[in-house]
Amino acid sequence: MLLKEEHISIDIPVKKVVLKGNLSVHENAKALVLFSHGSGSSRLSPRNNYVASVLQQEGLGTLLFDLLTEEEDRLYKTRFNINLLTQRLIAVTEWIKMQKETKGLQLAYFGASTGAASALSAAAYFGDDIGAVVSRGGRPDLAMSELHEVTAPTLFIVGGWDKVVIGLNQKAYDKLRCERKLEIIPEATHLFEEEGKLEEVAALSAKWFTNHLQIK
Repeated sequence: MLLKEEHISIDIPVKKVVLKGNLSVHENAKALVLFSHGSGSSRLSPRNNYVASVLQQEGLGTLLFDLLTEEEDRLYKTRFNINLLTQRLIAVTEWIKMQKETKGLQLAYFGASTGAASALSAAAYFGDDIGAVVSRGGRPDLAMSELHEVTAPTLFIVGGWDKVVIGLNQKAYDKLRCERKLEIIPEATHLFEEEGKLEEVAALSAKWFTNHLQIK
């Protein structure tokens, strides 16, 4: 992989499949945030791409990639296979750590919906190799058995009108043993589609990452 420009499309080999990704990292970047998408979403998610653009403005590199191939994403049971999603995220993390252009960067995860469960499970697997985790409207409760092993500072962001998910996040929050914070954004639903709410998500995420990653 040759990084000739700031934004490039990449192919990531993982066992018998190739996953598509969009990598953005400038030459002075010291940290890289890997995005773990929710079920039915992809590297093209407009919400995650917006958050990524804000992180890039703060000097963070970003990697948005498809956890599943197009064929796999058509299957309901595959889209909700947290173990498979976690193994894919772990494999992509191992791969990105070995690439010349990204080797040595501090790593972090941004997980959305079910992708938050795979992000937290992968963070538990890597331990101190992951510098921070942010969950947007996530389902961290789907990684409940691994939460006590997460060492990365973790931020949960939930919409104030997303009552069921607030409860699930609170249960997961109580299981964490690392530095943690639960932010509830008032008058926001699950996808933060209300005016200005996704901007709040992005601002909170950027602050969390810049405070906990070595990017200065």
